[in-house]
Amino acid sequence: MKKAILKLEDGTLYEGYSFGAEKNIIGEVVFNTAMNGYPESLSDPSYKGQIMVATYPMIGNYGIPSSDVNPEGISLHWESEKMHMQGIVVADYAREYSHWNAVESLASALRREGVVGIGGIDTRALTKHLREKGAMKGTITIEGVLEEAIDEHFEERNLVAETSCKEVVYYGSGEKKVVLLDCGVKHNIIRRLLCPEITVIRVPWDYDFNTIDFDGLFISNGPGDPNMCEVAVEHIRTAFTKGKPIYGICMGHQLLSLAAGAKIFKLKYGHRSYNQPVRMADTHRCFITSQNHSFAVDTSSLSKGWKEWFFNLNDGTNEGICHESMPYRSVQFHPEACGGPHDTFFIFDDFIQSVLNQ
Repeated sequence: MKKAILKLEDGTLYEGYSFGAEKNIIGEVVFNTAMNGYPESLSDPSYKGQIMVATYPMIGNYGIPSSDVNPEGISLHWESEKMHMQGIVVADYAREYSHWNAVESLASALRREGVVGIGGIDTRALTKHLREKGAMKGTITIEGVLEEAIDEHFEERNLVAETSCKEVVYYGSGEKKVVLLDCGVKHNIIRRLLCPEITVIRVPWDYDFNTIDFDGLFISNGPGDPNMCEVAVEHIRTAFTKGKPIYGICMGHQLLSLAAGAKIFKLKYGHRSYNQPVRMADTHRCFITSQNHSFAVDTSSLSKGWKEWFFNLNDGTNEGICHESMPYRSVQFHPEACGGPHDTFFIFDDFIQSVLNQ
């Protein structure tokens, strides 16, 4: 394996070896404290433009499942049609893998998908550095690769527009119609929404879904800065006048919050793991959740009629909002739990029931 070097924008260097695609890259370096689920993270559109540091020491030991899709185009095992990360950083890459549904090694999948992998890194020291200094840009350079890494300025691009679908897609054939605003949707959200009574209408991020006679609106996760999605925010604000159930996840939560008058700020190093504890406001109910986001909602800036629904037990930041009288709710975490715990599956049940009761 060739030597590879991770260099952070503050000049800090980490030397390891390459086990993925052999190219030089630039991306935002972030860390994920999950113990498993790397296939789901790699194929999560919310990671577009990022280099993920896996804090769990051994990665790759259960390989990668098939990227095949079902007849409707929903992936059987992945969270989208392809991998979106710039690269993945690990302490110990497991060259041998074993799992009942694995079809190839992590290294093989990374090379095919064009994603860089670097192993042999002290990820504990790197994570401590990122916690202290905050997420920052970094480069990975591979020995013998002469081309310079291209600074694609991900922070200046509308990554939601790049990961969203380009045309309207229909799933199911139920009587009730749910519009899924695709901001970079994970496929397990689609899987969780599908039931015999519902037709899911997946639309691009800037599509005027108010032209559709829908029974519910669901706003998906996605990458990047929500402040770049003003068109979607205006469409959501218009949907408030219809009184139909509206739910959002992650980026969807931030866009719903912007439509509700709130302000968004960037976290120092974000939340990325499958073990983030949250608490339902005004209750003693706590849940373990899957999360992947860089931005958070300032609940003090919410308009009248809105309130906090969940908050993070680690740092107190907002994890969800709801309207006091209308069926409008959203969460910062990922209740579809892929990967991650199933504690908050009930959020999908609540949304579907509210749609069926229309």
